[in-house]
Amino acid sequence: MNVEHEVTLLVDEIRRLGSKNADGKISVKFGVLFNDDQCANLFEALVGTLKAAKRKKLIAFEGELLLQGVHDNVDVILLQD
Repeated sequence: MNVEHEVTLLVDEIRRLGSKNADGKISVKFGVLFNDDQCANLFEALVGTLKAAKRKKLIAFEGELLLQGVHDNVDVILLQD
C-alpha cells in the first residue's frame, strides 16, 4: 500500500470514528483510532500514516509523535471535510 492511499483511508476512518467538535471539525481521540479493530487491520504503521497526513495538512494533533497509552486522549482533528 502506498502512503497516499493509506492517508485517504485514515481520513475515512477519522470520519467513521469521530464526531464534530466545538469548531465544527471532525475529531477523534488517538486511543480510539489506535484500539479500533478495523484500523488495526488497515494500517501497518498508524503513527507513520498520522505523521504523513499531518505533513500534508489534512489533520492536526498536538506534538510530533503519538504513542499508545501516553497520548490516548489527544485529539486527532480532520482539517478538511
